[in-house]
Amino acid sequence: MLQTLLWSKPSFLKINPMSLRAFVSRLLSSHSNSHRSDNGLDSHGLEADNLNNGIKASAPNSNPPKSKWRHYLLQFLIALTLILSAVWLLLAIWYQFGGHSVITWLTIALIVGVLATLLGVNAWSKTAEKLMDRLTSERRISNKKSNVKKTNNKKTTTKKTATRWLVGSYAAIWVIGFGWFMTIEPKQQRDWMPEVSERVTYTRDATNPDLITLTNVRNFDWHNADAATERWETRTIDMSKLSGVDVTNSYWMGPLIAHTLVSFRFEDDRPLAFSFEIRKENGESFSALAGFFRRFELSLVAAEERDIIYTRSNARGEQVYLFPISHLQQHEVKALFKSYLIAADELNEEPTWYNTLISNCTNIIFYMARIVSDDRLPWDYRIWVSGWLPNYLHDVGMLDTNPEKTGQPWSMDTWYERTHINPKVKGFHNNNDIHGSEFSQQIRQGILIPSLADSRTDAKVGAKSAAQASNEY
Repeated sequence: MLQTLLWSKPSFLKINPMSLRAFVSRLLSSHSNSHRSDNGLDSHGLEADNLNNGIKASAPNSNPPKSKWRHYLLQFLIALTLILSAVWLLLAIWYQFGGHSVITWLTIALIVGVLATLLGVNAWSKTAEKLMDRLTSERRISNKKSNVKKTNNKKTTTKKTATRWLVGSYAAIWVIGFGWFMTIEPKQQRDWMPEVSERVTYTRDATNPDLITLTNVRNFDWHNADAATERWETRTIDMSKLSGVDVTNSYWMGPLIAHTLVSFRFEDDRPLAFSFEIRKENGESFSALAGFFRRFELSLVAAEERDIIYTRSNARGEQVYLFPISHLQQHEVKALFKSYLIAADELNEEPTWYNTLISNCTNIIFYMARIVSDDRLPWDYRIWVSGWLPNYLHDVGMLDTNPEKTGQPWSMDTWYERTHINPKVKGFHNNNDIHGSEFSQQIRQGILIPSLADSRTDAKVGAKSAAQASNEY
């Protein structure tokens, strides 16, 4: 009998494969139940959970788990916003107080400490989940274990409280810092460097409003990049004799960044140049990044070309190019000149900040030129990439594509080759022609100077034709 029982196949093994899998599943479930019972969890509750999970898994039309990509995206954006706002505030304080200031380092320690603590308490995910629920008005599907210990709830509550407190503290710090930043005002009186120490002013002739007498026109003799013989002069010009405009680009930081100057030509007199620049203090140097943080006042310099262009091409060794602007009427040139006078009045009345992005040496000129040209200059990203300004002028037809009146139009490569100033003035002795036009004539060698358009129609037709030719070339 015993032998029969031993050698006979048990009846519970006589089942199909599906029943076998069910048995293994039950066996594993029993093993899991034993562990959960050891942890104080009710096995009946587990069976109920398993039953509910089985129903959800078998239901073909049940809602799928919520996608988490939006959660991670929002979490990333929150973290990025906090980091960028902190970097902005720290840079603003750094450029205002310097690296040796106690205020700078105390602020760095405070902000970094608050953000590091936020990371430590996992604030990113919790805050992101709350904002996600508010934005999407959806419920998150959670699989919470039953009978969770009260201590876990207390920890969660403590973490949320700490997160709220830290976020609120950081927000208060940033708002105070931003408010302080907005109260920083530009000044007229500082220890300025000699080349920007004076401000250009002017008067009109009582009998002839076209006669303008400018004071504090700079006419320095530059010996090297840092040393010059100072000379501030008074000069009278006749706006009725204006004959054209030249744009000069000086490259000192690669092909994308250039300083832009504008020269006004006259029929019977030497050109006069204007330049929007930062008003540097003694011992101060230019920084494009600092220009975002109210570090430099804006200055308008009126100068002789033998000073303001020579110092860049010869004294500093920057690569300088001069482009004569075509298809302009005299009233447009005159209006642009007047806009510089208005800018001088405004800066003398109330100083303003230089800004690397929105109020620099290039886009201020564009703002003024667009007004006086009846919006013939379209908006373009190259207005903010100053090194590409000549390419922009070429594409909109403000550079004559065929100045030699031959069958071969000038490409931008040709323009850059012909307008390069440095080879033309290499070895030029600047102090030999203090009030002459020798330097101005030399930098225009090999360039045909365009005449003014007779009418508005001629100007528009010429610009349109040049733009089409530049696009076809």
